[in-house]
Amino acid sequence: MEYITIALAKGRLAKKALELIQPHTSLFLDASTTNLFLARNLPDINLNIITTGPSIAIELCRLHNPTVTLCCGMINRKNLALSGHNTLEMLEKMNIDMAFIGVSGCSLDAGFTCGTEGDMLVKRLAIQKAHTSVIMCGMDKFNCLMPYTFAKLADVNYFITDGAVPPAFAQEAEKCGVKIL
Repeated sequence: MEYITIALAKGRLAKKALELIQPHTSLFLDASTTNLFLARNLPDINLNIITTGPSIAIELCRLHNPTVTLCCGMINRKNLALSGHNTLEMLEKMNIDMAFIGVSGCSLDAGFTCGTEGDMLVKRLAIQKAHTSVIMCGMDKFNCLMPYTFAKLADVNYFITDGAVPPAFAQEAEKCGVKIL
C-alpha cells in the first residue's frame, strides 16, 4: 500500500514538471526516482536529455525524438546513480536549459540534501550549469536531513511538491523568487 502512495505522489510531481518542458531544449535529469517517473511520462518531442540515471536513459529509449546522453562515471549500486570525476568533467562541458533535481531531504535550515557526496557534487554542478533549476520534493521529504546539502532555496527557480508547503517555507520561497508548483 505504501508503494502505491509513493508512486502516486511521484506521478503528481512528474505531471507538474511536464508543464515546464518546452520542445528544442536541453534537460538534465538526475538519477532520482522522481525523474524516472518524469521520464516515463515525457512526450515524444525533440529534446536533448542528459542524465546520470542508467534506468532513466533506458526508459527514454522508448521515445524516438529526444537525444539522450548518459553521463559516464562510477555507479552507485544502491540508487543506480552515476557520479565521480568523469561525470563532473562531462557535465562541466554541457549546456543545460533546465535541470530537474530530486531530493532526499528538505528543510529551511539545511536546504536540499542527499545521501552521498557523489550525488551532492553532481546535483550542485547541474544546478550551477542550468539556466533554470527545478527541485522536485515530495511532502515526505520535508524536515528530513541527509548528510550532504547540494543547494539552498535561493539557488533554484522552481519548487515542485505534492502538497501544501509549510508557511515559513512558502514565505522564504517568495522572498527568494522561487515559484512553487
